[in-house]
Amino acid sequence: MKILLAVDGSAYTKKMLAYLTTHEELVGANNDFTAISVQAPLPPRARAAVGADIANAYYEDESAKVTAPVAKFLQRHGIEAKLLHKVGAAGEIIAKTANSGKFDLLIMGSHGHGALGSLVLGSVATKALAQCKVPVLIVR
Repeated sequence: MKILLAVDGSAYTKKMLAYLTTHEELVGANNDFTAISVQAPLPPRARAAVGADIANAYYEDESAKVTAPVAKFLQRHGIEAKLLHKVGAAGEIIAKTANSGKFDLLIMGSHGHGALGSLVLGSVATKALAQCKVPVLIVR
């Protein structure tokens, strides 16, 4: 199975990774893992002021801060994951990547918000779920 892991370095990502590594059916040898980190774009004026090279280096550095610990954690559990770094609106980019990459499953962490916290997902999870055409496993 081809599995996309949406990671952001939060406590919810850590819960999702813990869940993943404790469920043998997800960690099996036949699975192919890709971890995606999505960075919010810099405001256009800021990007213009610093230049494309500096902005791209910033995005790469910020993504590496998220994906490096994830890759290390997964390796300790015998999982080799490909790493993707993208820039844009996280929910939309995650769903687009899951759909276009022909993934079999998207796994992501989330938490509730507001008075209906147990019923409402975070905005990134909600957007990804709404736009994703592949099954989504949300770990809370």
